[in-house]
Amino acid sequence: MSSETFSRDAEGSAEVCPVVESLEQVGSKWRLVVLHELQNGERRFNELKRATEASSRTLSRVLDDLQETGFVERRLEEDAPVATYYRLTPKGESLCPVFDEITAWAEEWLTACEN
Repeated sequence: MSSETFSRDAEGSAEVCPVVESLEQVGSKWRLVVLHELQNGERRFNELKRATEASSRTLSRVLDDLQETGFVERRLEEDAPVATYYRLTPKGESLCPVFDEITAWAEEWLTACEN
């Protein structure tokens, strides 16, 4: 059975819930961590690795996934030393207000749970 959640439109046709579909695109722990870190601007691979504490393999896989889905773009600087940079695309930047709302929610509700 599929893990997708469906809703019914006015004609009774099944359609994938947009919330579930959105979370499937950005919802893994590592994707969220990388997207959140890139809100601060363009970063080199090693800067992202240090900031996220992800392994090279995990970070590489996540960045490839985020490029394929259009959230992140890669820039290669071939001058010595060679460096690879990553930054959010307009699609990725459109998630910044979402992160702000999640942060506000967490500050209100998760802090309250700790007390």
